Amino acid sequence: MRLRPWEGKFRIMKKRRSFEAGHRRKFLLVIDESDEVNAAVYYAASRVQHSGGSLVMLYVIQPQEFQHWIGVRQVQLEEETTKAKALFRLYRRKLNQAGFEDVHSEEVIGEGKESEEIRRIIDEDEDIAILVLGAATGNEGPGPLVSSLAGTVAGTFPVPVTVVPGHLTLEEIQALA
Repeated sequence: MRLRPWEGKFRIMKKRRSFEAGHRRKFLLVIDESDEVNAAVYYAASRVQHSGGSLVMLYVIQPQEFQHWIGVRQVQLEEETTKAKALFRLYRRKLNQAGFEDVHSEEVIGEGKESEEIRRIIDEDEDIAILVLGAATGNEGPGPLVSSLAGTVAGTFPVPVTVVPGHLTLEEIQALA
């Protein structure tokens, strides 16, 4: 383990174990309702199919700013959990229809700020070897998640970050991955 700076503090960075016996190389994806997620999912599934391993699909529940009552927070958590499970089913179905039915996947629901949850999942799972993000399809920039990670924390991740252009078709992705 090595110590690395993270948000002004030093954090212990665990050794990645994805190629050791009993471990499996994992590609971490952040799942949401944005268009660019499709490209990231297909790219990661194609890489898994060619190199072995599995996908970890992460949905992050971001807390609402106005939560003065516990009941409001509980309702939001239940609604977001239901939404996350529906998105997991949707992307699993899309993967199966695209010929990735043999690709193993895990589903994780986190709560908090996206960048912090991504980091927490990477820190907890030593088999995660790559973070795959989809870039936005429009001209407004790479997208909110890519933008938030690029300038602040991506350089401190213990794994490479792959940004997939969101406009790529499945055929183009399969030719690349």
